[in-house]
Amino acid sequence: MTEGSSTASPRSTRGWLARGGSLGFVGAAGSAVLGFALTIMLTRMLGSQGAGVVMQATGVFALVVALSKVGMDSTVIYLLPRLVPSEPGEVRRTLTFMSLVAVSVSTAAALVLIALAPLVWAAQGQTLVAVIRAVAWFLPAQALLLVATAALRALGGMREYVLVQNLALPLLRPPAVALAVLATSSLVIVGLAWAAPLVLVLAVALLLLSRKLRAWPSDPPGRLLPQGRRTREILAFATPRTLAAGLEQAIVWLDVLLVGTLLGDGAAGIYGGASRFIQAGMLVDSALRIVVSPKLSALVKERRLEELRDLHATATTWLVLFASPIYVLMAVYSPTLMTVLGEGFGQGAPVVVVLSVGACTTFLAGNIHTLLIMSGHSGWAAWNKVVVLVLNVVGNLVLVPWAGIVGAAASWALCMVVDAVLASVQVRHLLGVRLGFAQYLVPLGVVLVSVGVPAALVLTWWGQSLWALAISCVLSLLCFGAACIVWRGPLKLQGILDKRS
Repeated sequence: MTEGSSTASPRSTRGWLARGGSLGFVGAAGSAVLGFALTIMLTRMLGSQGAGVVMQATGVFALVVALSKVGMDSTVIYLLPRLVPSEPGEVRRTLTFMSLVAVSVSTAAALVLIALAPLVWAAQGQTLVAVIRAVAWFLPAQALLLVATAALRALGGMREYVLVQNLALPLLRPPAVALAVLATSSLVIVGLAWAAPLVLVLAVALLLLSRKLRAWPSDPPGRLLPQGRRTREILAFATPRTLAAGLEQAIVWLDVLLVGTLLGDGAAGIYGGASRFIQAGMLVDSALRIVVSPKLSALVKERRLEELRDLHATATTWLVLFASPIYVLMAVYSPTLMTVLGEGFGQGAPVVVVLSVGACTTFLAGNIHTLLIMSGHSGWAAWNKVVVLVLNVVGNLVLVPWAGIVGAAASWALCMVVDAVLASVQVRHLLGVRLGFAQYLVPLGVVLVSVGVPAALVLTWWGQSLWALAISCVLSLLCFGAACIVWRGPLKLQGILDKRS
């Protein structure tokens, strides 16, 4: 790949990334807080056993929808930013085709899951089977929602995307689940309450998308679907992406399912609650990925590699800088955090520590997976997930019987690091883009000193408690803010208030 000219200065790129990232952060933070609130509600109202059943059912749902949407949401993010400047008349037809594919396949997947659930999960009890079959009916709605919100994001509707995907859906779920728990003891009803908000949110997303699409009428009119060349392009990208997305969800949820199988529903509930802390901490990663994905696709297509390097370097520096403090605090105060979930969850504290270390290590690669996918190499991304999934299965089967839920955490952490290393090597060889990692040790060092040291001092003085955690957060924030001002140059914080695009 040859290198084209850069049309944006590093300062203006940082200003654009900061503004978009701030909006994405608000959405991701809201989603994380609401998702965590739902986890606390489940564990406190249902206990580890009941929460374990619901978490396993929602894990199966997430895994199946990741496969049945057949990569159409990622394809939307990859393709639409390329069509808008060159072939705007194809936007509506292309999106129609991808929506039809996602709905058709997810409907078939729902029927298969409903039929096979009694056979696959019979040994784990009829309650789990019943909950899985109940939520399976909502698979088509979830698949179409993912495609619709991806289209909003790809067409510049970041506000709409954040409102629908990151705020509306997670906001509706806790009260719906709480009402279900208070009204009945049936876990099936609880599962339905978790899934039902999808229908309402989907209706809102489709309304917002229809308004957005008015700017891109079909040209020529009359034809509803794209031509064969375009459909082949879509399927060529989406096929390996489907495998990769399914494997991603398998890696995320397989631990919970295997822990449930090997150690029981109670252990699955504890592990699921602990791992939820790690997923909630991914809000900075989600915020940056939401913003940079369409931009990376456009930069790769236009071969503006200098601008691409600067964007990736800035995004990675900020990812390490702003995401790592969350995990440092979670690792230091993991016993305190686990008590929030209720009685009997304390043994999940080491899980939080292990996964926090793995996450901070992985951040050094930045949004490397997004860069690999948006460059059109979804096949390599899928291959990486195959390798990592095999490693995760073997790791769980070996470590869980020996080390329990901590073994599952160690397997997941190792898989995160291996996945990042594979993608980094491939980006360097396939794109010719060298991504030095040593520079990102600077923001990590800033975090360890400005956040880790104050937190450790407070812990030594006051011990494990919510008050100590609160004091650590305030003190660390002050030290962290001062460090960002002093080291704003190496941390790429200069120019973030620049209003130029």
